[in-house]
Amino acid sequence: MKGLLICAGILLVPAAARADPCEGRLPGRAGETFAGIVRYVGDGDSLCVGNTANPAAWIEVRLSDFDAAELHSPTGRADRERLVRVAAGVAWTAWRSGAGTAVSWSTTGSSPPAG
Repeated sequence: MKGLLICAGILLVPAAARADPCEGRLPGRAGETFAGIVRYVGDGDSLCVGNTANPAAWIEVRLSDFDAAELHSPTGRADRERLVRVAAGVAWTAWRSGAGTAVSWSTTGSSPPAG
């Protein structure tokens, strides 16, 4: 039994190491915007935005009206790499949705969608 627990622990460590590093807090109110540099791309439709190199200040953003495969799917890694190529290091603007998530609408400074 002890050996089984050790094996389970070894198998879980790599999964934890790949966990999304975004640990920053969302703005307090729905509709509130925030901006920063794309510091990390999690998969094909999520990324971390922050103004410092400290992951504790990075906020996770889900791309609105955009759907990409999860990493474990057959095209997941390719979808992530495509988003890395276009977004990594880019200045990004996002807003807090009413559902308590961060949603991106633009990198050009336009206004968030109404509602």
